[in-house]
Amino acid sequence: MKEPIKLNVNSENKTFSADPSEPLLYILREEFGINSAKFGCGLQQCGACLVLLDGEAEPSCLLPCQSAQTKSILTLEGLEKDGKLHPVQEAFIETQAAQCGYCINGMIISAVSLLKKNSNPSDGEIRETLHRVICRCGTHSRFIQAVKTAAKSTESF
Repeated sequence: MKEPIKLNVNSENKTFSADPSEPLLYILREEFGINSAKFGCGLQQCGACLVLLDGEAEPSCLLPCQSAQTKSILTLEGLEKDGKLHPVQEAFIETQAAQCGYCINGMIISAVSLLKKNSNPSDGEIRETLHRVICRCGTHSRFIQAVKTAAKSTESF
């Protein structure tokens, strides 16, 4: 049964009708055309579907959309401000930290969440944060370098 759902996505209030149990990931992709969060495993284990919920990196593939109504949802698309990429996005480009790109959403979302809490993380803290995102291309060393590069940015997170 569809019900009216209200979400705040990328600083915009959006209202739509949906089954309250429909996963947030499907709403983002199908209702709003936000394609950065990907379907990977569907079990909240791969990190491809991560979004920022009130600043915390959280999987969206099993989260009922109704559960997100009271939270601020930020996606990769929402990180850009006034035509300027977020420092983490810029650092990932600068360090060429991507191969196929499937995990990049989860890596960047995780890095942004980490840097909001800890502006100067150790390599171990970066590894621990990024560990939840599965990458099969083997660019982990570049991901770590990208986070360290972003941490040096003078902009606040």
